Amino acid sequence: MKRFLIFVKKETLQILRDYRTMLIAIMMPAVQIILFGFALSTEVNNVDVAIYAPQRGNTARDIADRVSANPYMNFKGYIESTDEIDKKMRNGNIDIAIAIDNGIDKVEAGTSPQKTVIQIFADASNPVAANTASGYVMSIINEEINIQEMPIKTETRMLYNPQLQSSYIFVPGILGFIILIICAMITSISIVREKETGTIEMLLVSPVRPIVIIGAKLVPYFVLSCVNLATILILAKYLLGVPMHGSVLLICAISLLYIVMSLAFGILVSTISKNQIMAILICAVVMIIPVIMLSGLIFPIENIPMALQYLSCIVPARWYIEAMRKLMIEGQPFAAIIWQTVILAAMTVAFLILAIRNLNKTMR
Repeated sequence: MKRFLIFVKKETLQILRDYRTMLIAIMMPAVQIILFGFALSTEVNNVDVAIYAPQRGNTARDIADRVSANPYMNFKGYIESTDEIDKKMRNGNIDIAIAIDNGIDKVEAGTSPQKTVIQIFADASNPVAANTASGYVMSIINEEINIQEMPIKTETRMLYNPQLQSSYIFVPGILGFIILIICAMITSISIVREKETGTIEMLLVSPVRPIVIIGAKLVPYFVLSCVNLATILILAKYLLGVPMHGSVLLICAISLLYIVMSLAFGILVSTISKNQIMAILICAVVMIIPVIMLSGLIFPIENIPMALQYLSCIVPARWYIEAMRKLMIEGQPFAAIIWQTVILAAMTVAFLILAIRNLNKTMR
């Protein structure tokens, strides 16, 4: 135990003296959660809307008032002709145009037998933005008038995220991305640094077992990662407004397991790398692209090809992100994340065993 504490102290002092590592380990997670939290968004803001209504009756004025009051839209006034719709869209003056038929007020009053149509013209050069913006406008129109001929009213309720906030989806994923990248990268250079400075020779002739060396290297990084975790969760809660409907203890527990797994993976990379650049490149290539593409961070797992769905099973961030969304957003109990917890625990044990085995071969 005394030898273990001596190695922990030595590794802690080495981290504290390396201001670059400290800067990356402490500042980068906070910066990344803020940047990603605000930058990654499926919301569409500042939609420029104009209305074409030859007869500006009550319905046209009411729709215009609703558009003006909507925080996501900017009402750009009325258009005098249908030809002006195309012209203004090509010039970038408007994103959406609403064309209201002349007889809309008579239809609402029940005095016109003809069917009246309200058309929505959207600039689909950006399909995602156009689809979202047209959905905003459609909801406004449906609130104002009922153009359905069937006497059936449909109602949609959004559970867990009624405001459809993008941060609810992306922040748990960003949390998994940041923890894995930062923890793995800072530990991936730990043993490699010993090789480059020549101090690995002292470890080779010492009676200290590989498991003690790895454990001693993990402890200070684990403490540092816990500080990062607390910072990230506080920023997510109070700056980005992401709820934590589930147990905070469960959120912290699964996060600590994920941290240990990430640190163990970094140690494994460190044992197989010849220099620090190689270690960082391995972490970047092996983790960054798979985490972004195959973890559910941005793209739903169900939407990717089946072969890639099977491949995503070996991406640790996938299971952590699933667990965090169930806990933070849906507020589910531990029973809902048992499978994710077991997989992360198995990965942690596997990485530690491989790291110890590789280090043991090096010390022989």
